[in-house]
Amino acid sequence: MVLRSCWKSRHKNRPAPCWIRPGLIALLWLCGFSCCSGAVGETKNVVQKDAEFDVTYNDTVTSENQTIYAFNHTLFSPFPSFGFQTEGVRVSVDVLSQGFESPILFVIRQKQAVLSFQVPLILRGLYQRKYPYKHVGRTLCQPPTRAASESQYFFVDVSTLSNQGTNYQLRVSRVESFTLQTDTKFSFTASPSQPQYFKYVFPDGIDTVIVKVNSEMNFPCSVMSIQDIQCPVYDLDNNVAFIGMYQTMTKKGAITVQRKDFPSNSFYVVIVVKTEDEACGGPLRFYPLRPDELIDAGNRSKVLDVMVSPAINSDIYVIGMLFCLGIFLSFYLLTLLVALFFCPSCPLSIDRSLDSVGRSRQESLSSVEEDDYDTLDDINSDKNIVRTKKFLCVSDLARKDKRILSKKYQIYFWNIATIAVFYALPVVQLVITYQTVVNVTGNQDICYYNFLCAHPLGALSAFNNILSNLGYVMLGLLFLLIVLKRDIVHNRALVRNNLNALECGIPKHFGLFYAMGTALMMEGLLSACYHVCPNYTNFQFDTSFMYMIAGLCMLKLYQKRHPDINASAYTAYACLAVVIFFSVLGVVFGKGNTVFWIVFSVIHILATLLLSTQLYYMGRWRLDSGILRRMVYVIYTDCIRQCSGPMYIDRMVLIVMGNIVNWSAYGLIERPNDFASYLLAIAICNLLLYFAFYIIMKLRSGERIQCLALVCILFTAVVWGFALYFFFQGLSTWQKTPAESREHNRDCILLSFFDDHDIWHFLSSIAMFGSFLVLLTMDDDLDTVQRDKIYVF
Repeated sequence: MVLRSCWKSRHKNRPAPCWIRPGLIALLWLCGFSCCSGAVGETKNVVQKDAEFDVTYNDTVTSENQTIYAFNHTLFSPFPSFGFQTEGVRVSVDVLSQGFESPILFVIRQKQAVLSFQVPLILRGLYQRKYPYKHVGRTLCQPPTRAASESQYFFVDVSTLSNQGTNYQLRVSRVESFTLQTDTKFSFTASPSQPQYFKYVFPDGIDTVIVKVNSEMNFPCSVMSIQDIQCPVYDLDNNVAFIGMYQTMTKKGAITVQRKDFPSNSFYVVIVVKTEDEACGGPLRFYPLRPDELIDAGNRSKVLDVMVSPAINSDIYVIGMLFCLGIFLSFYLLTLLVALFFCPSCPLSIDRSLDSVGRSRQESLSSVEEDDYDTLDDINSDKNIVRTKKFLCVSDLARKDKRILSKKYQIYFWNIATIAVFYALPVVQLVITYQTVVNVTGNQDICYYNFLCAHPLGALSAFNNILSNLGYVMLGLLFLLIVLKRDIVHNRALVRNNLNALECGIPKHFGLFYAMGTALMMEGLLSACYHVCPNYTNFQFDTSFMYMIAGLCMLKLYQKRHPDINASAYTAYACLAVVIFFSVLGVVFGKGNTVFWIVFSVIHILATLLLSTQLYYMGRWRLDSGILRRMVYVIYTDCIRQCSGPMYIDRMVLIVMGNIVNWSAYGLIERPNDFASYLLAIAICNLLLYFAFYIIMKLRSGERIQCLALVCILFTAVVWGFALYFFFQGLSTWQKTPAESREHNRDCILLSFFDDHDIWHFLSSIAMFGSFLVLLTMDDDLDTVQRDKIYVF
């Protein structure tokens, strides 16, 4: 309206042209222009003053006057070839009046930049909440130059549209320690209206540094940003995320910065205090009664310190990779030595053959199907007669043709190989997208790294966390080679009609072992994919094959004494798919959702009951409309009428203990945030319970554990203990906000390259490999024992 009135007064009331837009009006107003007098009042009085640093100016401004403060700033550089050793300049403003209707506008004009802000400064939070600040402090951008010295003038223009005088204080001062020194800590104070930033120049010989910001105060929530040397510097809550790398923080913040990303060999470290704490997990303020209501922000000053330290050099990368590779290659060497010493004493290598026993193994397996014919004798054709005996031997549950069972269990391997391909390819594509988003946007809150020990390599932000998963792949491959060797030896013994191979020991079926080795390799691949960008949306990548490993190990334990009635691959993988499905649902909907936990607990209890019935009756029961009538009959005859004990005592002990573990209402009562880990803990507890039961029953049955298996058991138990210690160190957690997760970050503890979680990867891969060896070797003492003398439990 002012410009339109001016136009009419000077052009005889002709209509104002269309180029007079609100944006142009604001621009002209900011620059302090006054177009006319008369209809809009008298001409604005402009006063320019020569001002000095570190002097406080108390003055009053109205709509009729405008004050310009002129400052002369001389810069010197002892090293002109590296640019200025810049000295920062900071402008601090206080408004002394109480009104918010007509703020004062401050415009700072520099050689290559213009900075403007109003006081009171209105900052917006979540849901557009408005917070006014009467004290504002801003650091001026310093454009780079290569001259030995230069005098720079800058001007501070003060104006307002208020007709009443508004008192203010202005102070311009030089910033001490504006240029950060390597390995030198500097403390400062920041607030939402008084952000701080400092400059760092890469010294010669240092290509990567870690910028660490710390505070003793959890709140207020802050943002740490790394920006290139350019103007303007984005140092307010509403624009700090526009460029560079940034992350929210409470007590700790750390960003690794590489020289190659900054052509000027220098960067700004920007610290901004947010207007609200919700982004860091703090409480959310009340919602104002009116949309335009201003909320008192209170005291949101925060004391912080910043230090820039050199990161590791390329030699440490090489040492870390060689160490990782050497650790797991040593297991290949150790396995080779053990094979050379133990194989000559292996019973299967002794040529003890009977020409009249067995059939040739040259017949093709492809023409044999499980349903082609029944291998039971006519007198034992009813399976109920065999499987309901009070004491069973392995020979009772190993009556099907070996070729049929071998083909049945090989399906485990082929199915998991197929699952791995179709599961891994989208995962790899997704995590590459995650990493690309992090690199392009600079948002360090997307991924939950241990930022104090995250070493980048190429596009990867935490290469060390990926490298440490190599053990799963290498040891999984080694286990497959060991199983393959045993498989070949066993098949050769069958071809020679070896008596021990045909009628002694636990039936040798290697399909599940092949599946376990493949699952271990896939666990390494998917764990590496998860650690490309760990967060709550892709945590199931890291746990999916852990469920499979636990399930396959339980199936293998059960298969040892029940080869004829073990679950098929299709049933087993379908059940594991249901588990993974519930894992995803728990991550998405489980946090604090009572309905979900009730439904899950009911399904868990019912599934446990069905499995318990299947195990107790060896599969000789039917789930149909008469199940309730038969249950009542069994309870009446066995518990009420004659009060007899269970027929299968050992099985009943295992089932009761298993149900006690699974029926505990911990999940329903506590409702842990990490549902995927809770589900995995259930699977591991069941596996450990079954494994302990198997060992106890094996010793109780008069069997013994050979030296090699005993060494594997003891070694694995010790390694698992150390592995779990490092696992529970908790260097990060996606159950909290990124800022809260960074409170748990810690420095590297091994070779300045690996952290606690990397050591967990090392030890857990070794422990899983040892666990697989235990399953493979624990029944080697039975290789010369007839199967009708080996008990089923």
